[in-house]
Amino acid sequence: MNKAPLLYKISKVVLGFIFKLYYNPRIIGKENIPKEGPIIVAGNHVHLFDQCLTILSTKRYLCYMAKKEYFDNKKVAWFFKANGCIPVDRSKKDSNAKEAALSVLKNNGAIGIFPEGTRNRTNEILQPFKFGAVSMAQKTNATIVPFAITGEYKFRSKDLTVTFAKPFKVENMTLEEANEKLYKEVLKLLKKNINK
Repeated sequence: MNKAPLLYKISKVVLGFIFKLYYNPRIIGKENIPKEGPIIVAGNHVHLFDQCLTILSTKRYLCYMAKKEYFDNKKVAWFFKANGCIPVDRSKKDSNAKEAALSVLKNNGAIGIFPEGTRNRTNEILQPFKFGAVSMAQKTNATIVPFAITGEYKFRSKDLTVTFAKPFKVENMTLEEANEKLYKEVLKLLKKNINK
C-alpha cells in the first residue's frame, strides 16, 4: 500500500475542511470504493477542483495524474509534487507517467484519473474516453470505480455532488468493452443526477 505524503495528509484535513464548508458538496456511494487492493477511480472532469471531491470521499491515499503544465509552473509545482501527483505529458503517449501509475497499482495503491483527458468545456454531457484507465486496470487487475460530478462550484452550493457507481473489473473484457462500460456507467450517473 502506498503511503500518503505528509502534505497530502495536512491538505486533506485543513483544505478539505475549508472546501466542504465553502462548497457544501454531497458525496453519494462512497461505500462503493474498496478499502484495499488496487483501484482506479475514474470519472468526468468539469472543474479544477474535481479531484478534491474524490479525495475527500475516501480514507485511502488517492494519487492523481495531472497535466505536466502544473509541474512547469513554479508557483504551483511544489504543491503537486508534494502531494504525490504524477505528471502527464498530454502531447504524446507518456510512458513515464504510465509506468509511475502502474507502479502505484502494483503496490495495491489507488489512482485517480479523468478518462476524458482534459476538462470538458464543450456542450456535450461527456467527452469520449481515452483507454488509459481500462488499460492500466487490465495490466494490474485493478478494480475500476466509476464516478460522476454534477452541480455547480459556488458558495454553499445546493447541487454540487459526486456519485460513485458499483466497482467492476475488466478481467474478461476487451479494452473496447471495458472502456464502453466505464463510459456508460459515468454517463448513467450524470443523467440520473442532472435530471433530478
